[in-house]
Amino acid sequence: MSQPDLEELAEIELQRDEEKAAALSIARKPLVVPTPGQDPALSVNHPFYDVARHGILQVAGEDRFGRRVITFSCCRMPPSHELNHRRLLEYLKHTLDQYVESDYTIVYFHYGLNSRNKPSLGWLQSTYKEFDRRYKKNLKALYVVHPTNFIKVLWTIFKPLISHKFGRKIIYFNYLSELREHLKYGQLIVPPEVLRYDEKLRNLHGGQVPAPAKTPPPRPPLPTQQFGVSLQYLKDKNQGELIPPVLRFTVTYLREKGLRTEGLFRRSASVHTIREIQRLYNQGKPVNFDDYGDVHIPAVILKTFLRELPQPLLTFTAYEQILGITSVESSLRVTRCHQILQSLPEHNYAVLRYLMGFLHEVSRESIFNKMNSSNLACVFGLNLIWPSQGASSLSALVPMNLFTELLIEYYEMVFSTQEARGGLGAGAVEAGEQSGPVSRGRTPRRPGLVPRASAAPDGARETPLVLEASR
Repeated sequence: MSQPDLEELAEIELQRDEEKAAALSIARKPLVVPTPGQDPALSVNHPFYDVARHGILQVAGEDRFGRRVITFSCCRMPPSHELNHRRLLEYLKHTLDQYVESDYTIVYFHYGLNSRNKPSLGWLQSTYKEFDRRYKKNLKALYVVHPTNFIKVLWTIFKPLISHKFGRKIIYFNYLSELREHLKYGQLIVPPEVLRYDEKLRNLHGGQVPAPAKTPPPRPPLPTQQFGVSLQYLKDKNQGELIPPVLRFTVTYLREKGLRTEGLFRRSASVHTIREIQRLYNQGKPVNFDDYGDVHIPAVILKTFLRELPQPLLTFTAYEQILGITSVESSLRVTRCHQILQSLPEHNYAVLRYLMGFLHEVSRESIFNKMNSSNLACVFGLNLIWPSQGASSLSALVPMNLFTELLIEYYEMVFSTQEARGGLGAGAVEAGEQSGPVSRGRTPRRPGLVPRASAAPDGARETPLVLEASR
């Protein structure tokens, strides 16, 4: 079959898709474009505001392997004459550029693509060619939800362009319920139109698909439980230690054996291995990371520990304050970070200080590990802060990552004074010392000036600080 014939067949199949949707009495409602006030993190000054406002792309937490999940919703695409598809491509690349250095997953919600909003096949082909190996290498899975015959025709058209290796990453799901095995479904941002379509589809084909079993009520945690419990619980069960054992063990191991590992914290690990290590920790059994022969495993364990805290380390209360960091004048942002941290509970502050001190050390080895403060922020932003309801929106990632980057890059400045917190006690000071030296007793710096030099390693002479305006 020739290319023009295939394109014609694709058009026919798309029309059939629309007819089937109409038969299910699912009319696509007019898209309501969100105003700037509806999403406080999306500014009209966003470089791709004209596209971002539609909500076509969303970052939806992580999958069960700890990989970032990005969703693409066709039902959010307006008619073609209202959307510049070249801009859509640029926005897609702009978004993926924040994650392509780490493993990531894409969920494609096909429902809602129709003859009015469908990009041309020529555009789809040129788009695929523009995504070079840098984008495809770390894409670990492309989940296509509610595929139709149109998708099958597209596959026939694109098959000559798609490598066998990339083709194996594409997985088709007929129902949303199938995603639960692979993703943290509660974090997904699924458009209401897709939810309604899925329900109608399940009712149409052989009756309703049995609803997944409800999660049983949580049991009382084990006395040795390490994951999924509060910082206070860990402190009470560990003789008052402020720094949770899992955090201390992983940081100690990575400091000794992983600081110069390229891509540290970017790589994923076997979910079976991670679950096994969590089980050992929760049962109070020893874990020797040398037995696993992969320095990325303790790195994933550290991120998993943070992600499974009942409340984010930076707390739900601080979420809105952190989103406001982009509206602060650049020369005052470090000072603002310091102010926000003063409202944290003392325990959270001590743990955060310990972690950021270590990440600051990691960033100082970026010539070897390729993980500067910006790259680390992209990895850790969503593991440190998330909203109390739902998942963080795509536009929220910019302030979240910026805030995290400032904590890492300007660690000394942000965590410089204990007096401002009225003293945290010996345990917190000890935690800070183990994660890297903290400035004490120095002459106060002028507002808007930040140190560019990093803290010296323990026992080494500190490099003189050079003051300059912050970015």
